[in-house]
Amino acid sequence: MDSLKIKSLEDRDLGQVLAIEEEAFSNPWSFSTFIKELHNNYAYYLVGLIEDELVGYLGCWLLCNEVHITTLAVKKEYRCQGIATQLLDELFTNVKKANYQKVSLEVRASNNRAQKLYKQAGFIKVGRKQEYYSDDQEDAIVMWKQL
Repeated sequence: MDSLKIKSLEDRDLGQVLAIEEEAFSNPWSFSTFIKELHNNYAYYLVGLIEDELVGYLGCWLLCNEVHITTLAVKKEYRCQGIATQLLDELFTNVKKANYQKVSLEVRASNNRAQKLYKQAGFIKVGRKQEYYSDDQEDAIVMWKQL
């Protein structure tokens, strides 16, 4: 596999991000949601590229001393190749430099693969939100990582 280049999300990346979003999630975000996120001063997005192909992305909000991951997805044919881990590592490096102290997220209770990824990245399970997801009322597992 060619090396992954990580950069900030730009308007021109949205088409490829939306394609991954629709492939990865049962209730994908819309184009207008991503436009709002892209222009939200509290939102921070990274994308991973192999050559010119966008293969994954990560989004979060920067709140006081905490970073809250809102989304993370990798293109189907590139999963299990370390791309999500590299995106997380880049996020941790960047937000640590800006003196953020904690990273939080919610993940579907049924998404064991993502929970394993987050545990390997140093997150711990700290709670559960009942019927968190609006599309099917699935519970969310709340996880934190201290930086």
